[in-house]
Amino acid sequence: MALRQAKVCLGGLEALAHWREPADGRLRMVASYGSAPVGAEGWAQLGADQDAAPARAVRRGGYVWVEGDILGIGASGTAAVPFLGAEGPVGALSVLTGGAGEPDEMQWSFLRAVAAWAAAHVRGVPQPSAPGPGGSVVARSALMGELTAALGQAVTAQDVAQAVADHVMPPFGADGLLVQVLDEDDRLYAVGSAGYPQEFTRLMDGFPLSDYTTVHDVVRSRTPRFIESRAEYDRLYPSMSRVSTKSPKEAWAFLPMIASGRTIGLCTVSFSEPRPFGEEERTLLTALSGLVGQALERARLYDMEHARARELQRGLLPRTLPRLPAACAAARYLPAAQGEGVGGDWYDVIPLSADRVAIVIGDVMGHGIAEAATMGRLRTAVSTLADLDMPPDELFDRLNDLVSELGDDSYATCLYAVFDPVARTCSYAVAGHPQPIVVHGDGTVDSPVVAADPPLGAAQPPFETHQLQLPDESLLVLCTDGLIESATQDVEEGRARLQQVLTQAASSTSYFRVADEDDDVRQLEELCDTVVSALLPDARATSDDAGLLIVHTRCTAPCDVVGCDLADDPRAAGQARKYVRARLATWGLADLVLTTELLVSELVGNAVRHASGPVRLRLLRSRTLICEVYDGSLNTPRIRRADSTDEGGRGLQLVAALSRRWGARYLQGGKCIWTEQQLPIGEPPGAVSDTAPHAA
Repeated sequence: MALRQAKVCLGGLEALAHWREPADGRLRMVASYGSAPVGAEGWAQLGADQDAAPARAVRRGGYVWVEGDILGIGASGTAAVPFLGAEGPVGALSVLTGGAGEPDEMQWSFLRAVAAWAAAHVRGVPQPSAPGPGGSVVARSALMGELTAALGQAVTAQDVAQAVADHVMPPFGADGLLVQVLDEDDRLYAVGSAGYPQEFTRLMDGFPLSDYTTVHDVVRSRTPRFIESRAEYDRLYPSMSRVSTKSPKEAWAFLPMIASGRTIGLCTVSFSEPRPFGEEERTLLTALSGLVGQALERARLYDMEHARARELQRGLLPRTLPRLPAACAAARYLPAAQGEGVGGDWYDVIPLSADRVAIVIGDVMGHGIAEAATMGRLRTAVSTLADLDMPPDELFDRLNDLVSELGDDSYATCLYAVFDPVARTCSYAVAGHPQPIVVHGDGTVDSPVVAADPPLGAAQPPFETHQLQLPDESLLVLCTDGLIESATQDVEEGRARLQQVLTQAASSTSYFRVADEDDDVRQLEELCDTVVSALLPDARATSDDAGLLIVHTRCTAPCDVVGCDLADDPRAAGQARKYVRARLATWGLADLVLTTELLVSELVGNAVRHASGPVRLRLLRSRTLICEVYDGSLNTPRIRRADSTDEGGRGLQLVAALSRRWGARYLQGGKCIWTEQQLPIGEPPGAVSDTAPHAA
């Protein structure tokens, strides 16, 4: 690590480490790092009195620069500093530089800090005692080397600020830190702070550079500014009294952070008491500001890329879940806190015909922009196929083909379910995904045990369709494996823990006695929070995305669904109109009689004329009035353009004009043509009760 950091800092061709043999003082090369291999015949062994840069650095006990391409690899010179132990030099760190000229003072200070850190981490080397605020620069350099390692592991801008707080403040006795970045509008925004009250940090967040004279001088000149007392600050910058009076500090080191040839921000190290800054301290802090600037620039690029990926993923997930007559839902998506890239977890709730609801949750295997984009494609495909009223197994056939076409390394787990509130069933298919969990109205919790098909992309059709019988009201709980599986917990243990949490929650709160939809959704949101906090107590330690979808299902009341069989001849239209008039009068929907008669006349007439029997009519009263006509034909009805001389061809145009929406779904041995009409304002479903017999 030390060789890599030293080579990068100096823009070198090769970095070398020599260790001093205690017996004869010779230097043995123990490691090298670079793109150009170095021959062992030249520097593999160096005598203590040789003129090579490593030997001279050990003899001198300090920095050495030797100009020239000593090893014939195209270097402009060699910079070397000793590895220092408690009793003197124990070796040397050398960098063969590629640029013209000797390294500058900042690079020299950094090279010395890296060498001190490396020596401090080699076993068996006696180390200098830990320094206090006035300790030796060599010991401080060792601690600064630890900053190098910490910054190498920092991923985000907040990680960089935390590394500076942990490794810069203690060696210098500082008790304040403010790390700010400069945006395109010349405003400074705080990305991390320590030792300052929140009021002051908020004051400095978004501060215009033009109004901050102190920082303006530092940023524009790229020169650090060391202010040793408040009196000196007020003397140099009298216009900044508004800021200085609110700052709890008495001495400051304003350090510009430079990366890629431009100033990207400011690192302010501060002290609660006035203090002088020695020349060695100024040099070392200046060198550190360059190191922090490079790390912060890298972290900001990661933050921006990560933010764009998160925005992409949020845009692909549903912003809100629909509130449907048969279902209300709440969901949580928790991105992984560790690792790079976004995941491919998704969920959706899709309204179908006849108040049925499609419920889907899935997980594209892998992390990254490509996986997030694949997730978006699959979610769109599921929505499109669900709108065609495909059964779960047939939908998975199509979805499996789509995933397979993406490549041999593309896989996705998925669970797709269709809840029918009239039949009180939930039909579902599962491909490599965790099974659903059902919370019943009496508080009991269970989960079906069925054999899941392989993940999409690895499966071979046909897929299996499973069916659950649901009571009047239930909670259907779906999740991705990131919620229930971790390095310390397998899937089965996680499922058992999830069922335990749901059982405890159901026993303390009634999720089936709610005042209205808002109350229903509020309780589901609270249940999501309860589950997530119990299964992922430390969300910052997760290594996989986690998705959770909880759906409150409600079955259709028997009085809101009626149906009858019709004759398979021209009399059927008249029977349908008569049935509609009687039923709508019972439901108090007389305003819809004329329109509904026209709709059922057209649909029944088409069934008698173009399809085959048996013919059946069903009416559902919900937020809309749903009319369904069943027949035994699989022919697809479609709207066509009728010419002015055509005697027919306008029936479906009439249906589309009179209904809110309409469509067809296909069943085993037949099809159903359905329409939806908006209920009159002020006529909520169930406004008129009845006990008349019905046939569903």
